[in-house]
Amino acid sequence: MRQVNVYPETWPLNAPLIIARGSRSEALVLVVEIEQDGIKGIGECTPYPRYDESVASVMAQINNLKPALEKGLSRHLLQQQLVPGAARNAIDSALWDLECRQQRQSLWQKTGVPMPDSVVMAQTVSIDTPKVMALCAALLVEKGARLLKIKLDNHLITERLMAIRARVPDVTLIVDANESWDAEGLATRCQLLADLKVAMLEQPLPADNDAALSDFVHPLPICADESCHTRDSLINLHGRYDMINIKLDKSGGLTEALALAQQARAEGFEIMLGCMLCTSRSISAALPLVPQACFVDLDGPTWLARDAEPSLAFSCGRIDLSSRPG
Repeated sequence: MRQVNVYPETWPLNAPLIIARGSRSEALVLVVEIEQDGIKGIGECTPYPRYDESVASVMAQINNLKPALEKGLSRHLLQQQLVPGAARNAIDSALWDLECRQQRQSLWQKTGVPMPDSVVMAQTVSIDTPKVMALCAALLVEKGARLLKIKLDNHLITERLMAIRARVPDVTLIVDANESWDAEGLATRCQLLADLKVAMLEQPLPADNDAALSDFVHPLPICADESCHTRDSLINLHGRYDMINIKLDKSGGLTEALALAQQARAEGFEIMLGCMLCTSRSISAALPLVPQACFVDLDGPTWLARDAEPSLAFSCGRIDLSSRPG
């Protein structure tokens, strides 16, 4: 018989994170612990209001499934018992962790994915004035970042990007509009990004309006984030997107995320690997997807004033895995 425990945690940020849909000063996560025969697996998720999730609603989903989990519900049966989202991710991650500990394997060994010594990742530049964003970009590059993710809304796009590019002429830039742009004028904005050598544009239009991207000729790759959750999303993305952003909190855990990555690549999509505001627990669960990704955006824990232990070894723009046990 298993024991299942679920509880919320609040992690203050070291600075406000501002994106197109608002500002955040703390990360609100839910932790699931599943213990069996003295061995405990731990998973974490970040409920996301954009997907009609809250700490209370996600906790209710998990608690409703506790009797089945305590009786031994498997990770594979979980996929049919719970819809994709944060709740399923926390449970799926805990079950992966439990299986690895029971079998004395690392997650890399369990998934059959070779572990790299380090991971190059994006560092996020939060929305602010052009001057402040350019200064932030320059400071991140001075600290070692070679890939910057620029958050934008529907204002001062030219001014912000030109100021940033002037300060960091050689670093790779990707842009995330978080659904804040309109179809009108999108072609001009895409050309601006291409002229500034931006490597990719993420989710420019609202997910329910991305039909406007159908057969839209664009000079740089466009990535689906809010428009892509699971394998079922892919059918609607052809002819609109070149890349998909996989996040465990969207797919409902690593089990679906691995299958999504495999099918997406078979259908011609490139992969980006992303995260919510979270601790190292969430990032550790997603790491087996790293080798498949063109862009890795796993800097969520670097926004925290303090990380969960044991924490991953983050530096600016990089995760060092060479000294991490398991």
